Amino acid sequence: MNLEEYFSRTGYKGSTEKQDLETLTDIFQHHIRAVPFENLSIHCGEKITLELEHVYNKIVRRKRGGWCMENNQLLGWVLKGLGYDASFLGAYVFNPHQNAYATLMTHLVVKVVIDGKAYIVDGGFGVSYQMWQPMELVSGKDQPQAPGVFRFTEKNGVWYLEKMRRKQYIPNQSFSSSDLLEKKECRKVYMFSLEPRTVEDFRFQCTYLQTSPDSVFTKKSICTLQTTDGFRALIGWTLTETTYNYKENMDLVEFVTLADEEVEKTLKEKFNITLERKLVPVNIKGSYTI
Repeated sequence: MNLEEYFSRTGYKGSTEKQDLETLTDIFQHHIRAVPFENLSIHCGEKITLELEHVYNKIVRRKRGGWCMENNQLLGWVLKGLGYDASFLGAYVFNPHQNAYATLMTHLVVKVVIDGKAYIVDGGFGVSYQMWQPMELVSGKDQPQAPGVFRFTEKNGVWYLEKMRRKQYIPNQSFSSSDLLEKKECRKVYMFSLEPRTVEDFRFQCTYLQTSPDSVFTKKSICTLQTTDGFRALIGWTLTETTYNYKENMDLVEFVTLADEEVEKTLKEKFNITLERKLVPVNIKGSYTI
């Protein structure tokens, strides 16, 4: 495990000398545009484990992606290795279909402190809720980014993240009522406290999320990757390509349904992923929106 090999994976060629916000942002953006948020292991008979060396081999050497516990654990390791003041926090994800936050802490995020200011760095959420820049941990302040306007609010020691999106233009109208489309313009994303966490705090969740029939990750095969102007996502057989601010205050959302034989080719061409085992795509309705 070494940082040079990781940077080769993400294509980052900038400075590693300064522990400032500009460098952090650049490293972070290279990560989210090279490393997919994906749970494909669950749907091709592989077990997801949280050992850092396993995560490193999967993402860096096998050129795969991962979910939050993998992506953000690796990011945390990289940032600590560069000398950043980085630590882990745990979040409870909002389920739009149940209109409630999860009761299980399933989302791992990274907190980074630079010159006394705290930032949240989250490279493991995917789709349109993936932040593109570290977010300053300050309550009630709109933080506009390419994906939309993000905002933290704090109440009694609990922090809430929400995102306001643009209007959406969907050329393929047969998808206009898809359950994958988020209908609300303002969406709650997750809530968290500032209590420091370790990877050990996520062992049960890691097993639960890949085995429980109630988990969104067993109900859907998901692979999403940020691009320079939006993101793409393959959920089951549905490929989505979103272009942010395609027209003034409007995002372009293009849908296409793939045939079985197109899935593997699309993973290679659109996400640079080659699986070692056969993927069985799944897309059971509910609890996941883009």
